[in-house]
Amino acid sequence: MGKGDRKTAKGKRYNSSYGNARSHSSVTKAAGTAAAPVARKSAKTVSKAPATKKVAVKKAS
Repeated sequence: MGKGDRKTAKGKRYNSSYGNARSHSSVTKAAGTAAAPVARKSAKTVSKAPATKKVAVKKAS
């Protein structure tokens, strides 16, 4: 998969040709495709205090 391969963009550049792998015009989105992803809110790193163990009170019998 290199310069001699006419199915790759690198091979198209080497052969000075255009095709599916190296289209001459800009790529356009088809109608009905998914919208651009929504920007996420920055996730804040909240560090919680370590959980404390509760010691059970022993009852004298």
